[in-house]
Amino acid sequence: MTTSSDRAESRAAAPPDIEKDLRTFLEVRTKNPIGPDDDLAAAGVSSLFVMELVTYMESTYGIVIAGPDLMMENFRTVRAMVALVERLAATGPGGPG
Repeated sequence: MTTSSDRAESRAAAPPDIEKDLRTFLEVRTKNPIGPDDDLAAAGVSSLFVMELVTYMESTYGIVIAGPDLMMENFRTVRAMVALVERLAATGPGGPG
């Protein structure tokens, strides 16, 4: 049985896992090392690739990225994507964000 403290511990452990997971995804796709603060737009990541990334993030983290959250700033760095995932996961489906 999962308790609320288990869920809190899981959420507390999530950020490094999200960062590692996103970096791995990006490195496999781009065939280049990606740091947490590397500017992906400057590295040539296209808007088409960002849409692939959105699909990956939604299916992997159980979030919905729509409307104003689809701005490039949210996908410029791995840290920005981690912040987006954390914010959307915290608000849950149908919540503000």
